[in-house]
Amino acid sequence: MKDARAALRYAKAILNLAKDTESETAVNDDMLFISNTIAENKDLAVMLNSPIVKAVDKMNVLNALFEGKVNTITLGLFHLLQDNKRIAMLKSIAAKYVIVYDFLKHTQVAKVTTAVALTPEVEQLVLDKVVALTGKKANLENVINPTILGGFILRVGDVQYDASISNYLNELRKEFDNSHYIPKI
Repeated sequence: MKDARAALRYAKAILNLAKDTESETAVNDDMLFISNTIAENKDLAVMLNSPIVKAVDKMNVLNALFEGKVNTITLGLFHLLQDNKRIAMLKSIAAKYVIVYDFLKHTQVAKVTTAVALTPEVEQLVLDKVVALTGKKANLENVINPTILGGFILRVGDVQYDASISNYLNELRKEFDNSHYIPKI
């Protein structure tokens, strides 16, 4: 991540500008939309990072995709990045903006890994538990990983709680391996 510091500086500057116009939430929604759009469209990501594609063509694509759907501050970011020849950093800046915005709003990301998708009722229970444990609001991100077999893995900040069946089986295997019990025959 050679451009991580620059992306963070851009994100903080955009957030400060958005706060001045009281549109930080709208810009956060834009950044989530941009980040998801780039993540879901590999061709767009390749085009934005390509040194062969001209900056004007990149701007035309961005305008076609996002104009009328995003805030004017976000559109201004596109032009700023074009002027500074840093359009390739757009996804990184969007991700950093969301992190800085969440910090500003005292919100954290709770990442729950499960074998199957969570129901809305279970999502709400998890969010309530995270708030009770940490005292902060959280956005829930559900990652589906069938290899955990069942249960869940909850990660909030740098704390992780592993209540998965695969973890339980691994612990049980270690217990049997470390056991020095030799049965008498």
